[in-house]
Formats: sequence, structure tokens, C-alpha cells
Amino acid sequence: MDHEVNVETLKRAARIKMVVQKLVAYTFLTAGAAAMVAPFLWMVTTSLKEPGSIFSYQRPWWEDWIPIQFYWKNYVLAWKAVPFARFYINSIFVSICVTLGQVVTSAMAAYAFARLNFPGRDKLFFAYLATMMVPGAVTMIPVFILLRMLGWIDTYKAVIFPGIFTAYGTFLLRQFFLTLPKELEDAAKIDGCSYFGIFWKIILPLSKPALATLTTFTFMGSWLNFMWPLIVLNTHNKFTLPVGLAYFQSLHFTDWTQLMAGSLMMILPILIVFIFTQRYFVEGIKLTGIKG
Repeated sequence: MDHEVNVETLKRAARIKMVVQKLVAYTFLTAGAAAMVAPFLWMVTTSLKEPGSIFSYQRPWWEDWIPIQFYWKNYVLAWKAVPFARFYINSIFVSICVTLGQVVTSAMAAYAFARLNFPGRDKLFFAYLATMMVPGAVTMIPVFILLRMLGWIDTYKAVIFPGIFTAYGTFLLRQFFLTLPKELEDAAKIDGCSYFGIFWKIILPLSKPALATLTTFTFMGSWLNFMWPLIVLNTHNKFTLPVGLAYFQSLHFTDWTQLMAGSLMMILPILIVFIFTQRYFVEGIKLTGIKG
């Protein structure tokens, strides 16, 4: 009888311990989620406030997060204050070109390093991978000088071409290509399929999760890139959105309401790209679970 009581006591203690652990974990996760959502919420509420009322201390603190009146005109003012439509078109064009170019070059290079056998393949790959250790600030000046010699400064080519080659994308896709069954490739060779046919009809269709991941990261990086377009572009009508948003800031004054409204309009394409690619992330997680 005492033994049964001890067993029940241990089970009850184990259940209580599990509940406490879950409670602590959920508390930390909730706090982390709130810390990440708070800046975005502040940006949304600031974009809906009346200009000049952001840093006012004559109202309760909760009105800083939930404005009483929504000033939707900030979005119209932000759109008209600068050539926002032109900046939007420039960013979309540059980001799409960089994303397509980077995915294509990374996929082809990754296929060569993962599936083709040629002398010095691994050494060449590690040498290419070592370029990730060089900070981008170090290569800015040499790349700028090279582009100036080519006559590409203040053109879209100066923004697009340096960004379509990346060791990170090649490494990411190569590691995924190595997980694909070798038997599929051997069967295709027996049927007379060429290397390009194997790459196009077998490797790429099976690599949608990795391609979606690289597409999302590349588009986000290109869309939010501020420093490089600021350096190589001089013409006002060629600026991208991150550079264009700097017009809302000056030496003595910053229009925070219009700046936050423009920032919210700027992140919409990133959300759209993520919505269209997130199902491939889920598919990748499922495949990983099956292989495991």
C-alpha cells in the first residue's frame, strides 16, 4: 500500500514539475515575443499619430501605444513628400534582378561543387567559401574603383551585378544538394539525360525549400540594402527606398510620423515574399522529419 502511495506521489510531483517547466518556458517565450513585437507596434502607432505629438509628455503613457485618433493622412503625406512611387519601382527592379541573379548563379555553382567531379573541386570550394570571412566594408573601395573604371557608377548595373554572386548562397544550396539521393541522378544518366537536364529536371524541383530560403534572404537583403546604393548612385530618380527614406531626416528635424508611415509601406513587399515562400519552409521541415 505504501509503495502504491509513493508511486502516485512521484507521478503527481512529476506532473507538477512538468507544468512548472512549461509555465516558465511559456513565460520566457511570451516575454521574448513581446520584446520583438513592441518596436513594430510603436512604429505602427507612430505612423498614425498627429505630427508633433510623438514626444509630448502631457498625456497618459498608454496613449503612446494606442492613439485616440488615427491620423491616416500621414501615409498620403509620406507618399507625396518624396517620389515614393519612383523609389518603390527602383527597389522592386533592383531586388528582383539581384534575387534572380543570385539564385541562378548560386544554384549552378552549388550543383557543380556538389555533383560534378573535377580536379581541385574541394580546394576551390573552400577558397570560395573563405571569401565569407572578408567583411563587406573591406571590399567596398576596390569594387567601387572597378565599377568606376567600367563606367557603371550611377547606374543600376552598379547596384545589381556586385550582389548576384555570393558564397553564402552557394554553400547553402550545395549542402542541400548533397542530401538528395544519388540514385535519382544515376537513373537519369542511364536514360540519357545530360548534366543540365539533371540539374533542371531533378535537382531544382527537389530543392524548392532551399531555393525558397535563399530567395527570401536575398530579397530581404537587397530590399533593405542602404549603404551600397547610397555610395554608387547619385541621381535622385535612381535611389532605392532605404536611401529615399533618409529624406525624412535632416540635421535639426525628423518627421517621425511620415518616416514610420514610409517604413511600413516599405516592408509590405517583404511580407508578400514571405507569405508566398513560407509553405516551402514547412515542406522543408516535413522532409527533414521524414529523413530523420
